[in-house]
Amino acid sequence: MGSALGNRLVATAYHEAGHAVMAISLGRAIEKITVSPAQLATGGIRLGACKIQKGRAKPTDDRLEDDVLILFAGMVAESQFTNQYCELGAAQDIQIAKRLLATRAQTERQIEKLYRRMLDKTELILSDESHTQSIKRIAAELLARETISGRTVRHIFEEMSHKYS
Repeated sequence: MGSALGNRLVATAYHEAGHAVMAISLGRAIEKITVSPAQLATGGIRLGACKIQKGRAKPTDDRLEDDVLILFAGMVAESQFTNQYCELGAAQDIQIAKRLLATRAQTERQIEKLYRRMLDKTELILSDESHTQSIKRIAAELLARETISGRTVRHIFEEMSHKYS
């Protein structure tokens, strides 16, 4: 595997692990995560995916905020590996997040302000040592196995939570 391709795969593993860690920390259940590429109906290629179980979530104060935090978590976690945001790789996540945020703000400036606030909150949540270590371990599992179950993700998350609490 070439180093650019290898780095892209590692970055994708961090990205998907970030979505999963944020989702679990917000009480959502994960079905599975994968770094197996797939062709999209739109003609594009998806490098990985985090599938959240439908209907299985603990009650939340703000569902929209939780959804945006989960969307941003992929790009934020990926930056833990790459040291920069890959907005191109997270373009679909960003587009969906901005669409959600537009339901809360009237002007482009308000949307950008809310976007920045949610991105900062995502950074803060994922900077917790147990979350950082969970992302690293889940990414390593993804690289070793390509696809892992929600049960495995939860096990790693709980193990790291106990270790760093």
